[in-house]
Amino acid sequence: MVVPVPRPPCAGACVIVALSGGVDSAVAALLLREAGWQVQGLYMSNWEDDDDAYCTAAQDLQDARAVAAELGIPLHRASFAPEYRKRVFGHFLCEHHAGRTPNPDILCNREIKFGVALTWARRLGASHFATGHYARLATTPDGAALYKARDHGKDQSYFLHAVPREALARTLMPLGELEKSAVRERARHAGLPVFDKPDSTGICFIGERPFREFLARYLERTPGPIESPDGEHLGAHEGLAFYTLGQRGGLQIGGRAGRAQQPWYVAAKDAARNALIVVQGHDHPLLSSSALTTGPWHWLSAARAVPCRCTVKVRYRQDDQAALLEPRTDGTMRIVFEQPQRAVTPGQYAVAYEGERCLGGAVIESVTPLARERAAA
Repeated sequence: MVVPVPRPPCAGACVIVALSGGVDSAVAALLLREAGWQVQGLYMSNWEDDDDAYCTAAQDLQDARAVAAELGIPLHRASFAPEYRKRVFGHFLCEHHAGRTPNPDILCNREIKFGVALTWARRLGASHFATGHYARLATTPDGAALYKARDHGKDQSYFLHAVPREALARTLMPLGELEKSAVRERARHAGLPVFDKPDSTGICFIGERPFREFLARYLERTPGPIESPDGEHLGAHEGLAFYTLGQRGGLQIGGRAGRAQQPWYVAAKDAARNALIVVQGHDHPLLSSSALTTGPWHWLSAARAVPCRCTVKVRYRQDDQAALLEPRTDGTMRIVFEQPQRAVTPGQYAVAYEGERCLGGAVIESVTPLARERAAA
């Protein structure tokens, strides 16, 4: 059974809330305090760069302090920047260097928020750890279960699918039953100073910034040709690491004689030749895939050894897609879609659902292009 704001298991039970300086974590702390928990806050510093003009950490810390003062709770501060650099950002760079498109937010949740930060909170004496994520948790006979948030427009279960179930069992997410508008209203009514603070976007703790310029600080530019599927030279790219499948902007391909006046999209990366393959038209067959294979699958439910039907997301902002999960003996997964999927991208994650419940997920390793399947037929 999903419980919106669980009561403490005993008098004086302590929960440490990850206070980011935003409205969501502030209201999470408010709700837990009202439910009878002994609440303490934790502000995490995970990205430290003195020359970074885009970093908002200083302001976020001040906002977290203001929230803690208003709620009358202690606020701890901890830096997990070395762990973030090693466990999240290092992987992020390696994946881009290999021409893939990683999702650091998922690794950040698994490795930092529900990894080292949860361990830190437990050492401080807290029985539970809490965040302002929009998702719901429940206890089932086979362990902790993760469900979509009531507000599907804000649901963040996709980003939480890789968190170990043991960590979820020690976690509270009190916003799971609330609409975002209700969260802001609770903050305003309680006098929390961040009630109208804009939501943060961008990459995990790295924040909002010109992405290509940021990536170029760490990866060498390796120019190469931009080509059509039939080998026509169309231009030059700055390095395969700076592009993702399905991308439209930034290609700088002008009109071509004898070709339709349609926009160009990245369809593939030929790493052996350092070539970027592009096609015209949003629905070009080379942009569609009928199936994919994953890396090792992380289950958030009892493992299935036989094929099962469910729904799958291959990116965060996507409606659930009907699919067949085919578990393989090596712990990986083949996923076959009922309808072709556009721009399925290696390095991103496939996350499966059974109704509202998240079954788990894994990184996308390879795809079966629809055009190849049609050619084979």
